[in-house]
Order: sequence, then C-alpha cells, then structure tokens
Amino acid sequence: MYEKLVIVTRKTRLQELIERFNTRGQAKFYIDQSGGNFGEYEREDSEYRASFEMLRKSLEFELKVQVIDREFLPTFQFMPQDVVITLGQDGLVANAAKYVRGQPIVAVNSNPGIFDGILLPYVPASARKAVSAVLEGKASVLEVTMAEAGLNDGQKILAFNDLFIGPRTHVSARYQISWQGKSESQSSSGVLISTGAGSTGWLSSVFNMAHGVASLTGGKTSKGIKGIRLPWQDPNLLFVVREPFVSRHSAAEIVAGMVAPHQQLTLESLMPSGGVIFSDGIETDYLNFNSGAVVRVEAAHQKARLVCEKVA
Repeated sequence: MYEKLVIVTRKTRLQELIERFNTRGQAKFYIDQSGGNFGEYEREDSEYRASFEMLRKSLEFELKVQVIDREFLPTFQFMPQDVVITLGQDGLVANAAKYVRGQPIVAVNSNPGIFDGILLPYVPASARKAVSAVLEGKASVLEVTMAEAGLNDGQKILAFNDLFIGPRTHVSARYQISWQGKSESQSSSGVLISTGAGSTGWLSSVFNMAHGVASLTGGKTSKGIKGIRLPWQDPNLLFVVREPFVSRHSAAEIVAGMVAPHQQLTLESLMPSGGVIFSDGIETDYLNFNSGAVVRVEAAHQKARLVCEKVA
C-alpha cells in the first residue's frame, strides 16, 4: 500500500541566520554584537542534525525516501502511498497536516529537552516502530478535526489549529458577519476560529485577555470560559472576534461562539484591499479576502490522522 516515506523538516535558527546574513561568520558577528550567545544557535543546529541522521538511518525499509523543508509544503504534492514523518516541534505537525490528504503522520520530537511535544509522541529512536506499525496496518491513528475556510470563488484553506480572517497589517478589518441566523457589520482586528487542537493555543490567549479585562473593570469573570478546551476529535469549532469596535456603522453583538457540526460561520469582506485568510500562523500562505469575497467556515470533512503510541 505504501511506497514512499516523506520526511518533513524545518530550518534551524542558525540556518535561517546564515540565509539572512549570507555566511556563518557574518551571522556570528551579528549575534555577538547584539549580546546574544551564538553557541546556543550552534548547539541547537547540531542537535537537530544529529536527530535527523538518527531518524534517517532508522527508516531503512527498502522504500523511497524524500526529504522536504517546511517552506515547500504549500506546493508539495502528497500521494496516497506516502507515509509522512515530521521532525521538529509541535508547530511543524500543524503546518504539515493541512497539506497531507489523509495520509498517516508520524510526529517526531527532534529535541525532547526543549520542546513540550504535545503533538509529538515519538523521538528519533522510537520512530521506526511507529512507521513499521503503519506499514503493517497495525498503527493506532487519532483523527483530529480541522477547520476549513471556503471562498465563493472556490478557493479553500484548511487549518489544524486555527484560522485568522482579517487585515494583513494592524488596521481595522471591515466585514459583515453572519452566524445562527443573525448578521451585523463589524470593525475589528480580525476573527480567530479554532479547532479543538488549537483551543489551548492562540485562542486561549484571547480568553485570558478577556478574563483580565473583566477583572480590572470589576465585571464578572468566568473560569469556565477562561479555561475552555475542546478534545482534538471534537467536531465543534470556536470563534472569537478580536477587539470589535462599536460605532454608527459597526456593532459587537456576535463576538464569540461555537460553530457546531453542519453549521457555518460566514463573513463577507467590506475591505477594498489588505484582507487575508491564513491558517496556523503561516502568514505567507494565504487567501485574499477583499471586497466581494465571501468566506464560509466549518469543520472540514478531511481529518488529520496522527499515529499514536498505542499499537492495535
């Protein structure tokens, strides 16, 4: 059934610095001059390279192996016969999941001493066992709900953690929002829609802010809202309007809610330019959301399939 292993990597901070300053020496000079510790960058790079070598040598299954960097994910064509292995931190899993079309993902923590690894059940030394289970059809797979934003021109984008709909820069976004039979014009810094996997990430910071503001002004606070969290498989999505502004032309009645299965959250752009939709913090891979664009957000039919430690 499977014909190829695809290992998804990401550049280390040292590699990014060298790309920025052209040489290792110039990168070191910049970090030293700014008071940083260049040795930390070198150690991190060395540890990642060692993890990659260990992983690569352990995955000798007489199958083709292809290595791609995270920046090429938007244009890479995954095939049904691929087994996908990510090597890095949790964010790399989220980045890869929306481009992988149903193939199992073996998520490997490149440095357990640094990364929490909530989405990373494996280390390089244990990855072979997980991949073997996939190849033998014995792997236990967790199906994670993703969000989908679909534009009226047919374009779509998936999100493992969250979608952002709003302005490209720090200006107000203008749009018409519709949810559960209600509709209103809004002006805000954008709308954040989260999956269960992302409910403890960016979205949680918004609730933390609301909780703190309510406390400051003497209003009632809700620990339940502050600590809201959905299971990764939960088919519901959570949305929050960020910093809604009330004026003669904008309201703030629809500011947060749960998008249940088979429901949609709809936004129509009222921005002549500068509107975007991106997912999982990758601002370079986006859809334009300008005047005339209508987006409908719902739970995606496609699931992210993460290989678990437990083997059936």
